[in-house]
Amino acid sequence: AWPETDRPRRAGVSSFGVSGTNAHAIIEESPIALDQGRPAVSGVVPWVISARTADALRDQARQLREYVEQRPELDTAAVADTLVNGRALFEHRAVVVAETPDALTAALDALAQGEPSPHLVQGIAPDETG
Repeated sequence: AWPETDRPRRAGVSSFGVSGTNAHAIIEESPIALDQGRPAVSGVVPWVISARTADALRDQARQLREYVEQRPELDTAAVADTLVNGRALFEHRAVVVAETPDALTAALDALAQGEPSPHLVQGIAPDETG
């Protein structure tokens, strides 16, 4: 166990190979999240969903629907952030915008079934390669 200090804890790791290959890494403790203890954001949060094909987009909606159903205390803002910043954006896209869990799951169901919803916008992004 490392003792608590007033600065981030760090460790250096070096590996020296017989063939001359050397590797060095500095590992640092992650910063304390500033929003710890704050309640989850409520209200309308856009979920950006993307996939390479229309079928894959519907599959993604089904998977998200199951994820929401299994987690009643879900932080919708954290999921929205991960969907936009933690995943690649592909050409087939949809945005689900809902304020209540019921509206969110209804919109995900509609997307999964290829049906319209007042809480859903979908389309295909233009090819950016020119």
